[in-house]
Amino acid sequence: MILLEKLAVLNDRYEYLQSQLSDPSVVSDISRYMKVSRESKNLESIAEAFKKYKLILSNIESAKEILATADDAEFIAMAKMELAELEPQVAPLEEEIRVLLIPKDPDDERDVTIEIRSGTGGDEAAIFAGDLLRMIERFVDRKGWRKEFVAMTESESGGYSKAILQVFGDNVYGTLKYESGTHRVQRVPKTEAQGRVHTSAATIVILPIVEIEEVQINAADLEWDVFRASGAGGQHVNRTESAVRVTHKPTGTVVECQEGRSQIKNREIALQKLYVLLKEKTEEAHNSQMSELRRSLVASGDRSAKIRTYNYPQSRITDHRISFTKHNLPEVMNGDLDDFIHALQNAYNAEKLQATEEE
Repeated sequence: MILLEKLAVLNDRYEYLQSQLSDPSVVSDISRYMKVSRESKNLESIAEAFKKYKLILSNIESAKEILATADDAEFIAMAKMELAELEPQVAPLEEEIRVLLIPKDPDDERDVTIEIRSGTGGDEAAIFAGDLLRMIERFVDRKGWRKEFVAMTESESGGYSKAILQVFGDNVYGTLKYESGTHRVQRVPKTEAQGRVHTSAATIVILPIVEIEEVQINAADLEWDVFRASGAGGQHVNRTESAVRVTHKPTGTVVECQEGRSQIKNREIALQKLYVLLKEKTEEAHNSQMSELRRSLVASGDRSAKIRTYNYPQSRITDHRISFTKHNLPEVMNGDLDDFIHALQNAYNAEKLQATEEE
């Protein structure tokens, strides 16, 4: 009954939040209303599972009571039929509930900043970075999310050495965070005259967008500097101090950002990066206790470890974190990422469920 008790507590919380959504003082406060609405939505599936689970257990108990006390043969037969129908539903429903009870990453509901950069492989790496950008764009369009480009640096080969965009929608970070890491491509470049397969790489980093007031950082602990951006950018680079550097004085953490032409946008991205870095430091002790799989699934932006290989000659894509392979490369490059994202989410949830049960 421990599971039922946990569900009852969460159901009480859900019903309280539902009542808050009709409270005039909450409705008039947009920020508070959005927070209550978001939490209520997160608990909705648990509340539904609670009602279903409670009803099944109640009906099973009633059927068993009939079997123990009834003399009527027809009643007994009906009770046996009901038990035969209900009892097989208990174990699968309990497993579903355990997954629902897995603590969610509080950042999952956030919008994101996506950084795509070419890696090893010269021109072919830049072309591949452009392919990854189109893959992400088409996936975003399929989901009906909104995208906004922050900065793009084209390469002479026609690809991109760097592309940064922001995506806004429902559960964006929770969906896309698994794309963070090094993506490797194996194919024959257009510039290869002898038809040899080359290996190149590009990186994707997914950062949750955090509102400034949500960051638990004392503004007095931040030291800001502005300077002129370096690198390609023409006259703008020479004339405008749009690049920013922020130092978190208590930890000595330093973040620079010179991606966009807007100093305001660079400050926003610098704060997002600082938030992620500080959050990772505070969670480091806990994360060290998790398995290698869980650590690899949490988006860390580690550019040294490849997470996925795209093999064009065999039309094969392999995600190395969970040894998951598909042979539909054209569809994936056209934005059909659902199979990979679902497989990663299932593996992550299974790992997290096991860790939760062991604690």
